[in-house]
Amino acid sequence: MTAFARSLAQDIGKRYPPALDQQSGKRPSVNRLTRIMEDACQKAVEFQVANRLGWLGKAKLGNSFRWELTEMGYQKDFVDFATEAVIVHVSRKAPKA
Repeated sequence: MTAFARSLAQDIGKRYPPALDQQSGKRPSVNRLTRIMEDACQKAVEFQVANRLGWLGKAKLGNSFRWELTEMGYQKDFVDFATEAVIVHVSRKAPKA
């Protein structure tokens, strides 16, 4: 789970490097940032479905993801936003097939 959280954070880092987060004038457009987060949330949901995470697993995923983003150098606002987005998506009930 920690490895997945690390890879998810690194995927975001490739498309939105932490250095850009530190420069207020260099942030990507809202649309680009939305696409980046939608992709990350989709990957997290796929991981959650494949691994059938319970509430504890979801909490571990969220904490690992939060710490990885923080260690990468993102600002607290972005870390909070990204972590909340991932947790909300993996916590939703899966649609019936």
